[in-house]
Parts: sequence; C-alpha cells; structure tokens
Amino acid sequence: MSEADRLRPATAEEIADSIAFALRYEGRKRVAHADEMMARITAERLVRHLRGSGFVVMREPGARAPTDKPGD
Repeated sequence: MSEADRLRPATAEEIADSIAFALRYEGRKRVAHADEMMARITAERLVRHLRGSGFVVMREPGARAPTDKPGD
C-alpha cells in the first residue's frame, strides 16, 4: 500500500486542534503569549479560510493528535 493510499482527508476539527496547539506550544514548552481562546479562534478562522480556498489537508491513519498536556 502506497503512502497516498493510506492518507485520508483531515477533519476541520483535527486541523483546528493542530493549529491551536501549535499556537499555544513551542515543542513541549507552553508559549506564554498565546491565550487559549485566541488560539482557538485563530485556528478556526484559518481552517475556514483554507477550506474556502479549496485546500485539502491529509492525515495518516493512526497519527496522534496534539494534546494540551505535553508528553502524553
């Protein structure tokens, strides 16, 4: 099975979760200037824009989603 065959479209929620996590953390270190609510609002707006622009983000099966607790 090729890598392309294993990919599936990521859901809007998965994309927003990943973007919001990236806005709140730098690696495993929490970024002090990234408020959680603002990160979520920004992530959701970016997802709407990407979807409206025709982007498709793919995800591998079994890939771990980011968590709010680094090291989980």
